[in-house]
Amino acid sequence: MQAVILAAGRGTRMNELTASVPKPMLTVHGKTLIEHKLDILPPEVEEVIFIIGYQGEVIREKFGETYNGKRVTYVEQMHLDGTAGALWLAATLLTNRFLVMMGDDMYSTDDIASCIASPDWSLLLMKTDSMGVGGKMVVDEHDKVIGIDEGDHRGTAGLMNTNMMVLDARIFDYPLIPKAEGSTEYGLPHTVVEASKSGAIPLHAIYGTRWIQITSPEDLKKAEDVLR
Repeated sequence: MQAVILAAGRGTRMNELTASVPKPMLTVHGKTLIEHKLDILPPEVEEVIFIIGYQGEVIREKFGETYNGKRVTYVEQMHLDGTAGALWLAATLLTNRFLVMMGDDMYSTDDIASCIASPDWSLLLMKTDSMGVGGKMVVDEHDKVIGIDEGDHRGTAGLMNTNMMVLDARIFDYPLIPKAEGSTEYGLPHTVVEASKSGAIPLHAIYGTRWIQITSPEDLKKAEDVLR
């Protein structure tokens, strides 16, 4: 099995913290955000594919060609056209089932195992009592993801998309879907949900136990406190 880690962005909201390193290489509790993911990958993951861009050489120099016995491959995203655009750059390298993770978020061992154990495709969701502005994931009575409700959901309960998922090579048979009407960025969750519906491929909702989203310097402090 392969794992794809999307790590091309700078993370502009991190300000000077990402002046010389990409956001996924920031450190929390003694390890980079990327290492926190690599160190909990299960044995069935034999190869890690990094999608790199801004300061990508920092990631190359750190991890080289192998990490903990797993092969490491790099694909460069020159034009930042969204998370789906990033994944599509690795299409020729992905031949079977694969795990996708964001380079700057933190996940749990158990949640990775649950996503991999699920049949067909799976998407890790987090329940929250306080949604924000953006996409609220829609799930049916059989715990299948069937849509994304975009809008202002502040103050309401809902399901957040973590962008950790297990897919297979069938995803590349379907068209890229923009994040929003008129957007030049292609959204991975939007693309996956539409492909699931078009191809009648079940997209199983996996309800997460821990997900730390890193979007600002304050989130680094919160993550440090959680891990401590």
